[in-house]
Amino acid sequence: MRPSITSLTQPPVASAPVEIVERKGLGHPDTLCDGLAESFSMALSRYYLERFGVILHHNVDKGLLWGGAAQARFGGGEVLAPIEIYLAGRATREFKGVAVPVEEIAIESSRRWLRQRVRHLDPERHVHVHCLVRPSSPDLVDLFLRGQQQGEVMLANDTSCGAGFAPLSPLEHAVLDVEQHLNSTEMKARYPEIGEDIKVMGVRRQRELALTVACAFVDRHVSDLDDYLAKKTRAHALVREHAGTIDGITPTVAVNTADGQTAGSVYITVTGTSAESGDDGQVGRGNRVNGLITPYRPMTIEAAAGKNPVTHVGKLYNAVAHAAAHRLVAELDGIEEAYCWLVSRIGQRVDQPQAVDVRVRLAAGATLPEADVAAIVEAQLASLKGLWREWLGGEQRVF
Repeated sequence: MRPSITSLTQPPVASAPVEIVERKGLGHPDTLCDGLAESFSMALSRYYLERFGVILHHNVDKGLLWGGAAQARFGGGEVLAPIEIYLAGRATREFKGVAVPVEEIAIESSRRWLRQRVRHLDPERHVHVHCLVRPSSPDLVDLFLRGQQQGEVMLANDTSCGAGFAPLSPLEHAVLDVEQHLNSTEMKARYPEIGEDIKVMGVRRQRELALTVACAFVDRHVSDLDDYLAKKTRAHALVREHAGTIDGITPTVAVNTADGQTAGSVYITVTGTSAESGDDGQVGRGNRVNGLITPYRPMTIEAAAGKNPVTHVGKLYNAVAHAAAHRLVAELDGIEEAYCWLVSRIGQRVDQPQAVDVRVRLAAGATLPEADVAAIVEAQLASLKGLWREWLGGEQRVF
């Protein structure tokens, strides 16, 4: 259908009186859940492709992390009770008489993902994975197969919506960049005391800007309270140096503001994540597909992680909406900002949403290029048929 295309009239987010942006980092319990659900879905997709030549119906986008118990102490503590991971959803467990080893895929994909991303977490000793996946319902399996029979364009798995925007504001860029910098391979090699559980909250009030960072320190790399305080001061400096100025503003930086003045009141962990004892997690409670939580921007509550990459519009439409918005800003002169919303209808072609709403901010004196906007959105929708390859190749972010 032809998209609705209008001009934005409200002020840009970056010029509003207040702006709030959050990112839950790699080792945050909610991010761990997203990562495990997505890893499970990709592993299932690869198995289906290798064994049957096609991705079969599945949605494993429900997951819960029940935090463990640990005794952190300077110089190295111990995990007392493992983290319990519950992965739930629906999947094709048998096809043409061949059983699919869903439980084995869930456990192995989870262990592999954790081993590669959380250095001090032992996936065998510190984590128990429970697979609660049941067979897909016959009607959804039939819908999935009907779409395949009609060609490469699939039929929507759900009636859902996606939303995207571009470009990121200076504060959004900074929040995303700070967490990724602290969790980079280089930083971990130089400063092994910095754990993976890092959360960054950015707040702008007019021209005052603050970054609050929660950073789990790894106890085996911290000798005592004085060493902790010194390394916390260094982490503060790392954030401050890397953030620099944001839109011409020098931000204030605060790290681990809940710390007290005694050994038992500071943020140290055995494994580098609060999931070992301090917090629990759930799929969909963390970052959206652009890596951020942006309450001043359009978002949906869809959990993209774990949804199948072929027909589930709760995943596809969020990715496409962001991609379309970024292309509009990058490719069309005169467009400074873009928002895109897409709405599906279950059983209809995923490349033919029932509603498309595009809103753009024009530079002074520019005219609205409706035909060019429509062409870019339609091209992004046409790309849906092959988007699953980008997820399997690790080219598409979901958190």
